[in-house]
Amino acid sequence: MKMGIIEENGMENIGLKNIKNKYRRMDSDLSVISENEAHILRKRSTRKFVMASAVFASLNSVLLGYDVGVMSGAVIFIQEDLKISDVQIEVLIGILSIISLLGSLAGGKTSDTIGRKWTMALAATIFQVGAGIMALAPNFGVLLAGRLFAGVGIGFGVMIAPVYIAEIAPAIARGSLTSFPEIFINFGILLGYISNYVFSGLPAHINWRIMLGVGILPSIFIGGALLIIPESPRCLVMQNHIDEAKVVLQKTIDNEKEVEEKLADIQQAAGTTNADKYETKAVWQELLHPTPAVRKMLIAGCGIQIFQQITGIDTVVYYSPTIFKDAGISSNTELLAATMAVGFTKTFSILIAIFLIDHLGRKPLLYVSTVGMTVCLIGLSLSLALLGHEPIGIRLALLFVCGNVAFFSVGIGPICWVLSSEIFPLRLRAQASGLGAVGSRLSSGLISMSFLSAAHAITVAGTFFVFAVISALSIVFVYKCVPETRGKSLEEIEVMFDEDKHPGSGEMELADTASLVPKEPNGA
Repeated sequence: MKMGIIEENGMENIGLKNIKNKYRRMDSDLSVISENEAHILRKRSTRKFVMASAVFASLNSVLLGYDVGVMSGAVIFIQEDLKISDVQIEVLIGILSIISLLGSLAGGKTSDTIGRKWTMALAATIFQVGAGIMALAPNFGVLLAGRLFAGVGIGFGVMIAPVYIAEIAPAIARGSLTSFPEIFINFGILLGYISNYVFSGLPAHINWRIMLGVGILPSIFIGGALLIIPESPRCLVMQNHIDEAKVVLQKTIDNEKEVEEKLADIQQAAGTTNADKYETKAVWQELLHPTPAVRKMLIAGCGIQIFQQITGIDTVVYYSPTIFKDAGISSNTELLAATMAVGFTKTFSILIAIFLIDHLGRKPLLYVSTVGMTVCLIGLSLSLALLGHEPIGIRLALLFVCGNVAFFSVGIGPICWVLSSEIFPLRLRAQASGLGAVGSRLSSGLISMSFLSAAHAITVAGTFFVFAVISALSIVFVYKCVPETRGKSLEEIEVMFDEDKHPGSGEMELADTASLVPKEPNGA
């Protein structure tokens, strides 16, 4: 009897233990689910935050794009209204790029002093002043003065947005996110072309003023954006605002441990853990007297910026009406409609690069881009030379112009900004990127200011054949001088250029690579 009671009590105890263990496992499972859900929610939140920051930082690029696009059509009516010569048109168009190098040169130091974020605000403010002056200009001199203001603002803007995005984005998505400014430039160009077409029916003394004045509107969105986006964490570390940098990293990285590790990596890269090492060596002195590693970075970063422009992309954008007029289109409305087709092609082609840049890598897209541009430029030259003013010649000219801008947007257009913002070490990044932007703007200005004169001297077809030869040289440059940086942290990329360092000596940023490594479920 006792045995029966003991056995019965024993079975009850075992049952109770099983029930307790079951509840413990359920509690544990609920805890795991809760932790996993929290991690997923935080991951989504960080992705949205980084994406929003990249988008808002890129809004300044709309200003550059709009100015480039709208001026291509506005000059037709400016020349008619103000009675200015072809040389004055060249100066008006090209001076923006030339003067923008002042903004790019000053942008590096300015962004290190007041921060990346407020440098964007300064860029937008200066540009808006210039746009207002141009819209109200009574003569060529005042119009040119407004163009100078706009150029300085653009100089600040084009160099700082890619730097900001590269510093806030994880390595696995840095390529596509750093391409955002190029997307917004293309979007701005398209808006400029649409503005030309929409307002072209107004009287010539009014339409171009409205076209230029509409460029002021994006400042409203830029002002709102600056209230949302944070300062770059790397910039905050350079300014010794470590706690603020950590807060920003917590918004962009979904794991607290990785936040600490990333912060330590940035501090080490910025030299805050060894400040004396860099206090004795000025940044510009290091750029003017570079080490072999920095020299390779400068050749790659500045070289790709220059090749982006000397292949003639800005002449295609600025002078599309001139090209199509040479092909045989005579009506202003038809010229602007053909130009709009170029704008749509250029804008939508950039989306291809966004999807592929972090999957295929930088160099494969650069090869596709430079080879495709070379073929299209040769085709455009031959069609203008041999089939000008014939229906088939007009169609081929439109096809090759659209093909050229499409291949540009797929590769060298966005990738040159990606590379120039990611290959330089943190202590040099802002100034070196500014130097690259100077090369880009100077090249753009010289090409834009000489296109009409060159076209008069050797014909439009001959000018584009020269661009085709330069584009062929860019293929060789990509092969020889441009490294593949896909998926690497900014600190790892620095090590790639330094032959004195072991290739594996750079510490991997866990925050940048966490998504590349499959994670085991919690509790496994």
